Amino acid sequence: MSDFTYVSTWQGWLYVAFVIDVFARRIVGWRVNSTMRTDFVLDALEQALYDRQPASSDALVHHSDRGSQYLSIRYTERLAEAGIEPSVGSRGDSYDNALAETINGLYKAELIHRRAP
Repeated sequence: MSDFTYVSTWQGWLYVAFVIDVFARRIVGWRVNSTMRTDFVLDALEQALYDRQPASSDALVHHSDRGSQYLSIRYTERLAEAGIEPSVGSRGDSYDNALAETINGLYKAELIHRRAP
């Protein structure tokens, strides 16, 4: 599961992408960048693939929202190369990506705004 969020800094906006292992309930890939280009989320995916090193026999599904980065040709081609089935949420249904949105909220609450969850 993947998503990204934005954070306001003194020097402008930064974007933070997360790749989450839903079964283990942990972040397995992440990246920070000043742009929302496809490279940014691809780097987070590469980190997750390196961290988890899935076996070719594993049936993996990668879920994301309908963001243009996750629907890009380069991103979907990389998923296919890794043998991962892409899945995107339905339009207007925030529950499809609830875990990723929760991670984004906890990240902002605990690390950015320094509040307990």
